[in-house]
Amino acid sequence: MLEIRNLHAANDGNEILKGINLTVRKGEVHAIMGPNGSGKSTLAKVLAGHPQYEVTAGEVLYEGKNLLEMPPDERAREGVFMAFQYPIEVPGVSNAQFLRLAYNEKRKHHGEEELDPLEFKDLLKERAKVVEMDASFMSRSVNEGFSGGEKKRNEILQMAVLEPKLAVLDETDSGLDIDALRVVAGGVNQLLTPDNAIIVVTHYQRLLNYIVPHYVHVLAGGRIAREGGKELALELEEKGYDWITSVDGGKGTGAGAPAN
Repeated sequence: MLEIRNLHAANDGNEILKGINLTVRKGEVHAIMGPNGSGKSTLAKVLAGHPQYEVTAGEVLYEGKNLLEMPPDERAREGVFMAFQYPIEVPGVSNAQFLRLAYNEKRKHHGEEELDPLEFKDLLKERAKVVEMDASFMSRSVNEGFSGGEKKRNEILQMAVLEPKLAVLDETDSGLDIDALRVVAGGVNQLLTPDNAIIVVTHYQRLLNYIVPHYVHVLAGGRIAREGGKELALELEEKGYDWITSVDGGKGTGAGAPAN
């Protein structure tokens, strides 16, 4: 589904990603871990098409297409979804309006008929069960006045409605208490299918107790320094990130996912 080859990216001339190689297949969950400044969020934003970052080398193939040539809105229509670490507020636009517009734009892109407001209301009611979100949130402005946990639930609700092929979740566990973490992670688990894939960006192993990854990739100094299965996250919890950077000097391997 996703093939990242020797990806380099910079922000204001400062190189952040220094040769990322990563393969993500359908039905897989990949965890991207690493210390602050390692390039985790940069990788997520580059995949989403954030204009702040310049790709200076390498390529990214998404279902055989050059992802880097697609503008952000086309990536979204093609099934690439990103949940942000800090979801923005959109005053004056209700959740229901926002989600129906996004959902119908995707349907139009694929040559399907739009849903009218009543049809979409039924769909939204069903999908809201995934994150245990009350119907009252649908009439409120997008994320306005929401708590941190409510904003993260709202992002996973968007994922449930849009049914992306590739979901990139940038520190979805940030600021969540244990109950909100359980609900958000449970929603993500429900949405994983044999036909989609999920990339989870996180600092901490605790999220991976709930969303169990097939592969864990540890970034250090803009490169992949270590890769393994879920046991690698447990090792990081015990030893910390200094263990990785002291062994590898932050140079990393740049290797792709382990073979199935």
